[in-house]
Amino acid sequence: TIPYLGLYRNCSFSRMRLTLLCLASVALTSGKVYFFETFDIGWETEWTASSNSGKWVSSSGKRFAHPERDVGIRTGEDRKIFGISASFDSFSTAGKNLIVQYQVKYENDIECGGGYLKLGPKVADPQEFSANTPFYIQFGPEQCGKDPGRTHLIFNYNGKYFRKKVELPYVQQLFQTTHLYRLLLRPDNSVRVEINGHVVYDGHVVEDWETPGGSELIDHTDKKPRDWVDAATIPDPEDKKPDDWVTERQIVNTAVRKPVDWDDEEDGDWEPPLIPNPQFKGAWSARRIPNPAYKGEWTPRTTPNPNYAVIDGIVKYDDISFVGFDIWQQRGGAIFDNIVITDDAADAYPFWRMWRDLRVEEMKVGKDKEIIQKLQDDELRQGTNDFKRRPITIREGAPPRKPPVRRKPAYLAETADPHSAEM
Repeated sequence: TIPYLGLYRNCSFSRMRLTLLCLASVALTSGKVYFFETFDIGWETEWTASSNSGKWVSSSGKRFAHPERDVGIRTGEDRKIFGISASFDSFSTAGKNLIVQYQVKYENDIECGGGYLKLGPKVADPQEFSANTPFYIQFGPEQCGKDPGRTHLIFNYNGKYFRKKVELPYVQQLFQTTHLYRLLLRPDNSVRVEINGHVVYDGHVVEDWETPGGSELIDHTDKKPRDWVDAATIPDPEDKKPDDWVTERQIVNTAVRKPVDWDDEEDGDWEPPLIPNPQFKGAWSARRIPNPAYKGEWTPRTTPNPNYAVIDGIVKYDDISFVGFDIWQQRGGAIFDNIVITDDAADAYPFWRMWRDLRVEEMKVGKDKEIIQKLQDDELRQGTNDFKRRPITIREGAPPRKPPVRRKPAYLAETADPHSAEM
């Protein structure tokens, strides 16, 4: 599913189904691609489905730019847990960026479930990969029923999982539309999240996650006093309802008379119809004035954090070696594709371009074409600004399909990228 890629530098792969041309002698950047997956022919040999997983099938969905290049893996059943994972050579995030990027498309309303991925240490038995398997990072969307949904970003620190205090937005409301998720972790514990090319968060784990970080901790034993007044305003006791204030919503239509042939015994008591009252002013309420007893918004007291000095490495992981999906879906139909894990944004750029081309094609159909097209234009503009532009050779035409040969596809571009994009 890769129509074009810049030359990957200093690659490190294990059990990858595509043998990349890794020219260590061409030291154009210090970036390294630790893992990527396009779910081309042969992906099944590198991924292991969990023993209790629903069916995973290859699919490009109903809308695609190319029927072969846009193939991903789709959740193929309803009301199932779906688990699947792949392993690669272990690596550490110490002293460098970590970029995780992938795309997901909901072919239909999954009603309840997730579309997130997980990264973590080596899994002893991939068939046992499940919700109980320890992980380092969980990243991606989840929504159920009338819940507005969220984009998860959960970190493991010292064996405990920490969520963001304010959830990231959920964007999977548009079906048959592919969404691109990108996570950047920096060595200083700062985080950046982009969805469809838009930066939705750029901040710091210590301050914005429910971690043991921060210089102070909330004292959960502290309770709001019973006499605490947190109402900023109160009704003015001197304000009175005017005598002419009309609260009757309807009045009798006096223009209508009882029909002359109306028989009370047969037809019952006649009642004139009601019409809206033109004098109706609505429910009356007194004007509000500042509350003299107002004490402000109550917050629990805080205490010094004894662990504040030892949390520098809260998002530093020494042995990341698996990526996987462990999700529940009420209705299947989520398509995952184009995963890349690297420490250089330049290596994520070609995957962004694949998403861009697919996204443009998806916008050509659908009753909401005009609305979505405006969104698409904004996303493409934002995505273009996120990367330094540089020449990338594009190979046209369908890629060769000659299984079971497992080598670098001929449609991968050989043009090296002389620049490293900043994120």
